[in-house]
Amino acid sequence: MPETQNPKDASLSERDPMYGREKEKYERPIVSREYILSYLAEAGKPTTLENIAGDLDVLEEDLEALRRRLRAMERDGQIVRNRRGAYGIVAAMELIRGTVSAHPDGFGFLIPDERGKDLFLSPREMRKVLHGDIILGRAIGEDRRGRTEGAVVRVLERAVKQVVGRLYSEGGVHYVIPEDRRIAQEFAVVEGGCGGAIHGQIVSLEITHYPEGRDVPQGRVVEVLGEHMAPGMEVEIAVRNYGLPHQWPEAVLAESAEFSAEVPEAMKEGRRDFRHLPLVTIDGADAKDFDDAVYAEEISEGFRLTVAIADVATYVRPGSALDLEAQARGNSVYFPRRVIPMLPEVLSNGLCSLNPHVDRLCMVCEMDVGRDGEIRRFRFARGIMRSRRRFTYDEVAAILDGDAQLREQDGEMVPHIEALLALYGSLSRARGRRGTIEFDTQETKIIYNEEGRIERIAALTRNVAHRIIEECMLAANVCAAQFFRIHEMPMLYRVHPEPSVDKLEDLRRFLSELGVPVRLPERPRSADLAQILEQTRERSDASLIQTVVLRSLSQAYYTVDTGMHFGLAFPAYTHFTSPIRRYPDLLVHRGIRTLLEEGGTEQSRWIPKKALQDLGQHCSMTERRADEASREAVNWLKCEFMLDKVGEVYTGIITGVTGFGLFVALREVYVEGLVHISTLGEDYFHFDAQHYRLLGERTRETFQLGDDITVRVANVNLDERKIDFERVTDIPEIPKKRRSRKGK
Repeated sequence: MPETQNPKDASLSERDPMYGREKEKYERPIVSREYILSYLAEAGKPTTLENIAGDLDVLEEDLEALRRRLRAMERDGQIVRNRRGAYGIVAAMELIRGTVSAHPDGFGFLIPDERGKDLFLSPREMRKVLHGDIILGRAIGEDRRGRTEGAVVRVLERAVKQVVGRLYSEGGVHYVIPEDRRIAQEFAVVEGGCGGAIHGQIVSLEITHYPEGRDVPQGRVVEVLGEHMAPGMEVEIAVRNYGLPHQWPEAVLAESAEFSAEVPEAMKEGRRDFRHLPLVTIDGADAKDFDDAVYAEEISEGFRLTVAIADVATYVRPGSALDLEAQARGNSVYFPRRVIPMLPEVLSNGLCSLNPHVDRLCMVCEMDVGRDGEIRRFRFARGIMRSRRRFTYDEVAAILDGDAQLREQDGEMVPHIEALLALYGSLSRARGRRGTIEFDTQETKIIYNEEGRIERIAALTRNVAHRIIEECMLAANVCAAQFFRIHEMPMLYRVHPEPSVDKLEDLRRFLSELGVPVRLPERPRSADLAQILEQTRERSDASLIQTVVLRSLSQAYYTVDTGMHFGLAFPAYTHFTSPIRRYPDLLVHRGIRTLLEEGGTEQSRWIPKKALQDLGQHCSMTERRADEASREAVNWLKCEFMLDKVGEVYTGIITGVTGFGLFVALREVYVEGLVHISTLGEDYFHFDAQHYRLLGERTRETFQLGDDITVRVANVNLDERKIDFERVTDIPEIPKKRRSRKGK
């Protein structure tokens, strides 16, 4: 007997275009969001719940469902309820949905979800919100500097659930000052909420009351991290300030416990056997995991390069607890002396680490490379391998430099290492023809003493072994990108956009005024910028030119749309080589596996393009989050290192010029601090943004980006991660040193 249709349902089904979707999802379908929005748009004014229910024929028993739907639409920023309880469309009420970006000085900005101007939020408005909150705001005019000023209308989503800070106790009152300087508010501790913490300790505070009106935010201590200056505290603070997942859920631990120490024989079946190849890993001396191995041999038309990468995808299945946690983390995070891995140690240091003399599952990219460095052919395979030797970068460099003891000790491997060097020469020449941009930069490493305190900060030197491995990995990554393009399969690409029109115009003007004899075309290639750096390398202002060129470049990110990598000068580029520590690489491995196993015939089962794009945005965010957290911890350590050096004099280079002073990087100890404009001399100094300099009004004395300067350490503020310098004029400046060359 056919089912009798309720007349109300029939009426709603005719009027609501999304009725079918709602009926599939709910036993009692309610009016859809789209229907509500079209109704409110037609009404042309904010409307109460009662009027909405009456006009849309919502039954009394469905009133609560309608109320919940309206609340959900409020949370998502589609509608807003005014003080009279009436609902209106956000866009019609000229409200802007976006994310709060706070500044340590107390003000902030509302970054709109849709493209448009940021709204300046005064310190008064910022007292209502915290960094990262999603809010509705409204433009209310312009401030004295011509910035569009905004007001907070509604907080839609609180981003911060806990804060890490120092506990202060005064006269029976307890409060926490956050370590994250983007959070300007102090938090009162609720009565009985100290959790055993005492004055001066670093604690984690769970927020119980958010800032509202004149009420201060409040919370209770849920974790006592320890004393302010305890070794390792800088990492504990950074981990919590940036919300880094750092504890393994029980489900992840349970899945990890199921893995054996060695690869089961059954998992080796159906794979190509590469165990006969003398594949080797080449990493830093302090590396704990080895996820890539290489081998090269000369063939008639050039070289055959084999890059083997740990087959993480076999162990981390889509939708598993391991996968969901790896996705949430996005990448491993590297701090001095500590790593927060993307995957548990049983995988990252065990089954997915290509340790020597044990069988390991791998994904392999085999490439035939011409003597001109161009890749002629490539293929991917699921394989099994056994690393022949674990080399360090320094060992390989020493072998190639003729170290007799190492060459005798590793005599069997020397020809293969020399083949890698010859291959590198070809790949490097191709790199030069592409016009890859190369910058002179300096990386550093913090050296600790036996007590866990900083002994010194040392420069890291890149040798030929670093460059060999870099070129091998770049080649494999390019082949992976080409593989997906050939098969027209959606994938996450690593895109580095070309510089914006505005930045290029600023760069042209700057180079012209310096008399640099290079003309940039309207849409320059990376080779054009590389030519500028090469032609000016011996100039006295080479450091200034390099810095300005570097700042003209955009930030790289992950996206599902194929786009070029401007800095590396590749038409398409993706990440294949580090699935242990980057989630995009794990996705690339899964995609290759899908194509290898299904021959491209089952791509409909692959991740939808929209979901991939969302993953790209998430992974770009986790990458930035990791960089910022690592930078904060290193800044803390550098400040701690400089605490006992107040009054000492150093030479440095100006790395930043602002209206309030100069940022200076010290050459001898590799730390950066601020020379405030008030300490530069007895003159009025004016900021010339176009020329990256401060110019004295009376003396015409100039301080420009890239200039050498001698400074004295004036103050170190560990809490604010700030080092203050003052200019020294009575000590002759030391000629600047050449810095090591490194490709970007």
